Amino acid sequence: MRRSAFLFAATLALGAAACQQPALAAESVVAAPQAKRIAKEGEGLKTAIFAGGCFWGVEGVFSHVKGVTSAVSGYHGGTERSARYDIVSSGITDHAEAVKVTYDPSVIRYDQLLRIFFSVVTDPTQLNRQGPDTGTQYRNALVPTSAEQLAVAKAYLAQLGAAKLWDRPIVTKIERAQAFYPAEGYHQDFMLNNPRHGYIVRWDAPKVAALKQLYPGVYTASFQRN
Repeated sequence: MRRSAFLFAATLALGAAACQQPALAAESVVAAPQAKRIAKEGEGLKTAIFAGGCFWGVEGVFSHVKGVTSAVSGYHGGTERSARYDIVSSGITDHAEAVKVTYDPSVIRYDQLLRIFFSVVTDPTQLNRQGPDTGTQYRNALVPTSAEQLAVAKAYLAQLGAAKLWDRPIVTKIERAQAFYPAEGYHQDFMLNNPRHGYIVRWDAPKVAALKQLYPGVYTASFQRN
């Protein structure tokens, strides 16, 4: 990470293992730039899918964003038969742990969700891993669900590449939208239901704290249940 980037040091104690691997190292946060290509999605609720490592944290961050009406943890990229946590976590499927976000673009736009995603949710330079979790199921990817989202996503990735906020290349991919399979019930609203879980304390609560610090105007203290 470049020294000029805004760093947010996690001060919470190390927790126990979860999602799959033990927590090992500290994370940083980058203040990603405002998108030059503004999303124009019209009226009505929209959906988008984000893959950014363990879905607990992705869901947790977006559940604290004003205008988000639902953030559902699930699996994207593989078959219905393999859309089970025990199978996906083995790394043998094409699925990524992902979150389907439903939002009101009159309150929060898709380009703003992208900014949040790259600022506090994921490290776009990590290939087939995120934080302590490794495997293709933890890849970071954008899954637009409309032509407008696709155009905005492509433009923002190009903008981030030119900005050179990271010392390593951005490896985030845009994936074609396929069937999304909600994860098992105990994965839903996991941060809300398990605030003292070691993984949440170490890896995911700091992301929500960073959201509040970087973007207080879109942060809400309440957790939007899906």
